[in-house]
Amino acid sequence: MTIDLNCDLGESFGPWEMGNDAAMIDLATSVNIACGYHAGDADIMRKTVDLAKARGVSIGAHPGYRDLHGFGRRPVPGMKSSEIENLVAYQIGALQAIATAAGHKVTHVKAHGALSNVACEDDMTARAIANAIKAVDPNLIFVVLANSKLVQAGEAANLPMVHEVFADRAYEDDGSLVSRRKPGAVLHDAAQIAQRVVRMVQDGAVVSVTGKVIKMRTDTVCIHGDTPGAVDIARGVRQALKEGGIEVAPFARPN
Repeated sequence: MTIDLNCDLGESFGPWEMGNDAAMIDLATSVNIACGYHAGDADIMRKTVDLAKARGVSIGAHPGYRDLHGFGRRPVPGMKSSEIENLVAYQIGALQAIATAAGHKVTHVKAHGALSNVACEDDMTARAIANAIKAVDPNLIFVVLANSKLVQAGEAANLPMVHEVFADRAYEDDGSLVSRRKPGAVLHDAAQIAQRVVRMVQDGAVVSVTGKVIKMRTDTVCIHGDTPGAVDIARGVRQALKEGGIEVAPFARPN
């Protein structure tokens, strides 16, 4: 039994730092890099790509709404399908250019924050993201929230997909993530999270806030790099997986 551990990184901006990217890259097998719209900039992107390349870690684009002030966690209503496609394609292309300059390769795409949350429930947004990925490179792997509209959009676009669950986020009974506006949406107990991840991988299921067991395909587990104590959480998860006889390996081979 194997599982990928992915982490959202490169979310600093200029002199403002977010998370401990160097430490998280040592613990993750795939990383999703902010592309300058919700966070990150050209220099941060290059630094993160260089770190990933040095450690043999796969990199993916992490496109979000153009919302630096809100860290991409605020929906942007009224966007047309074509506008979302351009938004996503632009950000993928930015990371591809930086990665090429660094001698590395983008292997996957995972939507960020509000863009992902909206797409999980809205067919148009989900299709627009999938169509953008396909237009840029149909071989890019689409990282999708298990049991969401993103899965259907990825299938319709005939994209290779991996299904994601979250180590440090609570789930509603319908399989969606609990809104960050609600208390308890983000989990912080490293030991509890570690055991939770092992159960997710072994059972192919998550447990909701009410105790409901929801079956979910589990190809990759996300640990947020901006969660307080993220490094300790990631370290605990890796150790628990090892003790559970589960190998940690990337879902895509880095260049």
